[in-house]
Amino acid sequence: MTLRLFDTKARALRDFVPLDPENVSVYVCGPTVQSGPHVGHLRGALAFDILRRWLSRDRRVTFVRNVTDIDDKVLANATDSEPWWALAYRMELAFSRAYAAIGILPPTYEPRATASIPQMQELIQRLIERGHAYASTGAGSDGDVYFDVRSWEDYGRLTNQSLDAMEPAEDADPRGKRDPRDFALWKGAKPGEPESATWDSPWGGGRPGWHIECSAMSRRYLGPEFDIHGGGLDLRFPHHENELAQSTAAGDPFARYWMHNGLVTVGDQKMSKSLGNFVLADDLLATREPLVVRYALAAAHYRSSLDVSESSFDEAAAALERIRGFLTRAAREGAASNDGGGSLPEAFVAAMDDDLGVPQALAVIHESVRAGNAALDGGDSDAALRARTSVTAMTDLLGINPLDPQWSTGDASAEASALDALVQSLIAQRADARAAKDWAAADRIRDAVAAAGIALEDTPDETHWSISGR
Repeated sequence: MTLRLFDTKARALRDFVPLDPENVSVYVCGPTVQSGPHVGHLRGALAFDILRRWLSRDRRVTFVRNVTDIDDKVLANATDSEPWWALAYRMELAFSRAYAAIGILPPTYEPRATASIPQMQELIQRLIERGHAYASTGAGSDGDVYFDVRSWEDYGRLTNQSLDAMEPAEDADPRGKRDPRDFALWKGAKPGEPESATWDSPWGGGRPGWHIECSAMSRRYLGPEFDIHGGGLDLRFPHHENELAQSTAAGDPFARYWMHNGLVTVGDQKMSKSLGNFVLADDLLATREPLVVRYALAAAHYRSSLDVSESSFDEAAAALERIRGFLTRAAREGAASNDGGGSLPEAFVAAMDDDLGVPQALAVIHESVRAGNAALDGGDSDAALRARTSVTAMTDLLGINPLDPQWSTGDASAEASALDALVQSLIAQRADARAAKDWAAADRIRDAVAAAGIALEDTPDETHWSISGR
């Protein structure tokens, strides 16, 4: 089956045909680092991490995720004691820690906007020369440069909107615009802004607009045409619409496919910092295991909205326990692994090739777990081995293998060792009671262990324990 992806611009599923079959190029809009990451940021980054992992099975993927480190919001959140550039770097590190905690792979390149100012100015100049941008002459808007939306007949193509139905752009002084919908490419320095946030330009000192940053960085790192442009659904307009307009108006083919992940909601309302209903990534990761967070955020289809709740993380934890329990049991009972080298089941591949159908892929994993446990129950070691290798391969690919060393922290290992020592002591006491034919004492120990959520499994040679439900 050919990989098919939902192209937001085409509003349809399309067969994925990359420019270079050996090297797929992907650009994803990264964070604006005015404050720390919330759960919505994790979900968006995770959606494209899974895309990258799937594409990387048999080819190279050049994956670019930018950092917007100069922006109105970054300047607004800076203080006298922490200048904008220090705030931006501190928040960038917070995003990197949160991404790494849930197993998101680092990008091939992670450019900061401030490192590509010359490329942005070059692109703006090209737009001016082509008649699609102009320097403002309005009072109070010296140094501002705007994209002329009426000069580009395809403006609105990404979101299928007519120009007259759009809201005015609110990214600079409206007095300097020919049309209220024209958006800023370059923002002239304004009173009160720090000199460190000002760069020289042919139009006067200032800084880039938000939209031109991504057009310039994607071109610099991937070329004038690349395969996939991704980001959150909330970026379609105005950010991605404006990116598409300015890049194509400058003569670049730009992105061949557009992909957008659904938003995280709380009580069916979009999670956002402006609404104050967000859950910070650090707060969530302080109360939930990172693997549980990864599983819960990946379990819904990437294009759907995801309403987060305690129950969604509880369900993820239970699902992971079932996977962990089978893999542990299979290893214990001799279904030797080949280090994850097993082939992926056809149903799993079909699900992933159908626009990254992770929910269906997870169903295949759990069906394999059930089949593997049944094989172990029936003494069919060959079937158990096949199940173990395929479950390992599938969970490795999605980054959710609970036995992967990346999910083992020092504290978790110490806790596991302590629990094992305690349970083994109780098992030994129960064995002594049974040897003495003190069946009442043996039953009391077994009942106490069961009440603590631990299941005992007696074999002819020894007794094994596991968390109930694994």
